[in-house]
Amino acid sequence: MSTTSPASGVPALKPVLSTLQLWGIAVGLVISGEYFGWSYGWASAGTLGFTVTALFIAAMYTTFIFSFTELTTSIPHAGGPFAYSKRAFGPVGGYLAGIATLVEFVFAPPAIALAIGAYLNVQFPALDPKVAAVGAYVVFMTLNIVGVSIAATFELFVTILAIFELLVFMGVVSPGFSMANFVKGGWAGQDSFSLAAIGGMFAAIPFAIWFFLAIEGVAMAAEEAKDPKRSIPIAYIAGILTLVVLAVGVMVFAGGAGDWTKLANINDPLPQAMKLIVGESSGWLHMLVWLGLFGLVASFHGIILGYSRQIFALSREGYLPAFLCKVHPKFNTPHRAILAGGVVGIAAIFSDELIQIGGMTLTANIVTMSVFGAILMYIMSMLSLFKLRKSEPGMVRPFTAPLYPFFPAFALAAALVCLLTMAYYNAIVAGLFVGILVLGYAYFVLTKHQRQD
Repeated sequence: MSTTSPASGVPALKPVLSTLQLWGIAVGLVISGEYFGWSYGWASAGTLGFTVTALFIAAMYTTFIFSFTELTTSIPHAGGPFAYSKRAFGPVGGYLAGIATLVEFVFAPPAIALAIGAYLNVQFPALDPKVAAVGAYVVFMTLNIVGVSIAATFELFVTILAIFELLVFMGVVSPGFSMANFVKGGWAGQDSFSLAAIGGMFAAIPFAIWFFLAIEGVAMAAEEAKDPKRSIPIAYIAGILTLVVLAVGVMVFAGGAGDWTKLANINDPLPQAMKLIVGESSGWLHMLVWLGLFGLVASFHGIILGYSRQIFALSREGYLPAFLCKVHPKFNTPHRAILAGGVVGIAAIFSDELIQIGGMTLTANIVTMSVFGAILMYIMSMLSLFKLRKSEPGMVRPFTAPLYPFFPAFALAAALVCLLTMAYYNAIVAGLFVGILVLGYAYFVLTKHQRQD
């Protein structure tokens, strides 16, 4: 919920969110990554190679979240990483973190919306997945505009259902699970480890990141938390542990259900994996399709909340046009920011010729673009942590990163490895990402007067 600060007259956000709601947002933001997207990593790395990549990324995210929580609790601001980098490195640092977070959170929803369309298309073959994706935008932008408390309660509800459904999936396919299926051709299509497998593991990094992408979005709800110093660490730590367990379980059970190569380049790997065990007419399959939508909806809905707060914060600070931080006169939510991100996402859904490049599907390239934004933001956040420890040693830190400096150093080094390897294996998407940064910086320079005012 948004209001106006009486002291400054600028829009501010009202603290209404509980610890349980924040955990629901943390898991809900990410849980669609367990339903789709990650299986594209099998195409390049194989099941075993991708498992190695996923475990490396899980370690990166675990150390990152423990470190990032220090920043979130010390600076509970709706801008999240933007606010941390601006405090550490000034306006340019704020710009880099802000634009990176914006790319991550604006490009993730269209990929999820396309997966929602693919799931619905299983039940209604005549329904165009893109039309369904646009319908999802309309429904959940509206729900976010109605109010953050309602939105967070809904997010918690669908997240719990989504977790339940993933457990049901594992239980249903377990009778037909075979480790022989999982390991066959598990090293980039080969039965034994090779140099090609190493390249495949690096190429699969964006899809392993998709397992955990956007958990940091809780930082953008920190300004709306009732007790951020206490609730955010609990929500983050419980959230990352929940997601690691679910990611490993889903990946292993899906890969052992049958011929995993049939699941490597599709948007609905879980229903298709279940088909291999129970057949096409099983009631279990139809239940998975319907309840599986809850996982996609949880992330889609949560990330709309995240991108709207980022647009709102950047606009409030003069980094984006001022009209984007206006709030709805009745619902007191950043409705213009919600709609602006939706316009970009819907445009991405219909940008096949622009985004379907490099021999990858539209969804895979949108995922990769979103991950580029996330990785740059992770790098800026860890650099901000080190900088603020040195420049502001007396800053109140309700939560401090454990094993400092090793945890943030590992997270930073891993993020740099991810950025370099992603740029190597996705040169065209990397070029588009750099183009966005350059255009954004030109706007940043030309609108210096906005921030001075």
